[in-house]
Formats: sequence, structure tokens, C-alpha cells
Amino acid sequence: MDKEIRKLISNDSDLMTILTIIDSLNLPDCWLCAGTLRNFLWHTFSNQNAELITDVDVIFYDQSISYEETCLMETALKKAYPDYDWELKNQVYMHYHNPDAKPYLNSRDAISKFPEQCTAIGARLNMTNEVELFMPYGTYDFTHFIVQPTPFFLENLERKEVYIKRVTTKEWQKQWPHLKIVLPD
Repeated sequence: MDKEIRKLISNDSDLMTILTIIDSLNLPDCWLCAGTLRNFLWHTFSNQNAELITDVDVIFYDQSISYEETCLMETALKKAYPDYDWELKNQVYMHYHNPDAKPYLNSRDAISKFPEQCTAIGARLNMTNEVELFMPYGTYDFTHFIVQPTPFFLENLERKEVYIKRVTTKEWQKQWPHLKIVLPD
């Protein structure tokens, strides 16, 4: 299934444009991730016409780039490519957004600690311009339309509450009625 997902992404001109832009940033450990890819896959696997991708989640990991510099880079990215709503996040600082979280080791570590397993996905172009994927929880949740917390969000009561609030306010089932949302005990 990894191969099929790579092919789907490779065949989507909008995603490939985004991946090319991201690659041109030359940021270390940089990935297109989260809702951008999750929603694309849900649209594809539910035979819905894929919407034009505008919300673009990009992460990278670089201890030498400050939070303020990251914000300036995001502003410049939005100015250079205004067709997309860019979110550029340096994962060096993002553990502060999760209750009782230790600093992330790299972008893959951060992706594995996203709230939902179906959101824990990253894609980038490798050195030969082919799509490389990182899906720490595999493809099952994407292909079976399951929303469940990552182990990281199950470890802690506060993080469980963050997950529950997220999945109840996102209203994903309006667009994908066949989603099964798993609420932790």
C-alpha cells in the first residue's frame, strides 16, 4: 500500500508542485505532513473529487533556526506562493504545544507524536526526486477511515483530552460520513 500511496501523490500535480517548493527551501528534515496528506488520501479512497489543496502543513527540524526566524520564513513562503495557506513549523519548538511532552528528537519523532494515527504521515522528495513517505502507524487507518489516537496521546490524560476535543470539533464526519472515530477510555 505504501507504493500505491507514493504513486497517488506522484500523480497529483498539485502535491508534486508543493513538494517541489518544499524541497527548494533546503530545510533540514523537512516534510509535507498531517492534514494535507490525510485529507488527500481520504478524498481519494472515498472516490471524492480531490479538492484543490490550499492548507499546506510543512515541518522541519533545525536547532539553529529560532521560533521567530521560522515565523519570518513562513511569512516569506506565503508571500512567494500565495495560492497556498502555508503552515511552517520547526519541530524543535513544537513539543511545547503538547501537555507534558519532552523535546522531539527530529521530524519523524514529531510526526509519530501527532494526535491521530491517520494524521501521522509525512512525504518529501528524496535525492532522486521520488516521493518518500513516513507513516509510523502504517496505512490501515487511512484505507479503513479510522481516527484513533497515537500511543503518545494515550499515555497522558491531558493529551487524551486534547485528542477528544480535536476530533469532536473538527467535524470530519460531515465530509467523510463513513469515518470511525475512536474515543479513548
